Amino acid sequence: MDAVGRGFPPGEFRVSDADRDRALSELSEALRDGRITADEFDQRAGETLRARTGKELTALLADLPWPSPAATRTADPERADHAFGIRAVMSASAFSAVLLSAKAITDALSPGFSWAGGTVAPAVLAVLLVGLIIVLHVTRADRS
Repeated sequence: MDAVGRGFPPGEFRVSDADRDRALSELSEALRDGRITADEFDQRAGETLRARTGKELTALLADLPWPSPAATRTADPERADHAFGIRAVMSASAFSAVLLSAKAITDALSPGFSWAGGTVAPAVLAVLLVGLIIVLHVTRADRS
């Protein structure tokens, strides 16, 4: 396996600090998984920090499996449930706001309407629900 296959610069090309950090991360994962001992980790970590070329880094990791890419890891189910819950509340709020707005408008246009009971209360509730939708939308955008 060459350096290109592991994502390090090929052959005798020099590595960066980021390359060394990634190699240390792979070694840490191997230690956590029980693939190498603490003594092996210490020895390889020292060599990793002294490595100058992609070939040297690749040799330190040659007997270890490639780490799984972070992008292929499964999403956090709790976060997915939370996102679904927020979408459900936003949808229910939008539906309710439309119904309350329609009620307020029809009461305002009908003869003998009551400002306090029939028109203002549903309109205020509709505005509050729209405000809730905006807050949830902004909160959801900040989390992603």
